[in-house]
Amino acid sequence: MNNPKELLERNFPTAVQDARNASKPALYAGPESSYDLAFADPEFLLHPDLRPVRMQLELLKPEMVQREENITSTIVVFGSARILPAEDAQAKLAEAQALSEGAAREQAIRVAKSQVGMSRFYEEARRFASIVTEHSAQLVTPIYVVTGGGPGVMEAGNRGAFEVGGKSLGLNIVLPHEQEPNPYITPKLCFQFHYFALRKMHFLMRSVALVCFPGGFGTLDELFETLTLIQTGKCRKRPVLLFGRDFWTKLINFDHLVDTGMISPDDVHLFRYVETAEEAWQTLQEVYGLGKPEGDSACGW
Repeated sequence: MNNPKELLERNFPTAVQDARNASKPALYAGPESSYDLAFADPEFLLHPDLRPVRMQLELLKPEMVQREENITSTIVVFGSARILPAEDAQAKLAEAQALSEGAAREQAIRVAKSQVGMSRFYEEARRFASIVTEHSAQLVTPIYVVTGGGPGVMEAGNRGAFEVGGKSLGLNIVLPHEQEPNPYITPKLCFQFHYFALRKMHFLMRSVALVCFPGGFGTLDELFETLTLIQTGKCRKRPVLLFGRDFWTKLINFDHLVDTGMISPDDVHLFRYVETAEEAWQTLQEVYGLGKPEGDSACGW
């Protein structure tokens, strides 16, 4: 009689075993051969016609890993890769002030002073991520910080979670610049993307809130796609917090969009301005009813 344990074993080898066991006859071992298993053939997988398959894989890999790690709720931290930690910004200013007198020195000082002013957002993102991660342990459903995985505000978000002993995610993307992931992401939760669209989908799939710090084209792209999806009902409504009212109101005249009929008056209520990490967390507590008895909160927290 068969061992009962054997009856529960796999009927077929795994793909890993099949790939390992596959042999190539000498006659078909050359570079011109098509004998490799399709799923173990990088040249085939990278063929232009396989783009739909690669897009599916890029959707599936982060999804499967997050399921395995029980990641169900996230707070997304968007923001510029160019915003420096306070100490680095101060060092840049000191370097600029040490330059010889002239137009180049004055320009360098202006830029460095701006970097010093903007560095407060690095520190706020760092503290906000720490607050989220520390409070997460007290919630029914843990919340994890997720960033774009690069430097600047993204680094600050991952760093804040790391410094209080928590996990965080980084959704890095291949770019000519800034493509290296920062060192504070949980390795198991650090992903690399080729497609912006799939990366942005993963930002939203598990998010219960989005916190947007000052940034450039990439940050604006992420912010406006999020607002568009909420506005059009393509995804459920969730808090969108904009850090730094002064920055955002100088950059985007939302009132003008309302006055010209480009958006509805209610659309300006799709987001809120906040100034500090504590204010941002307090806002989320109010929206989701944190602190209520277990099972009584808005999203199962």
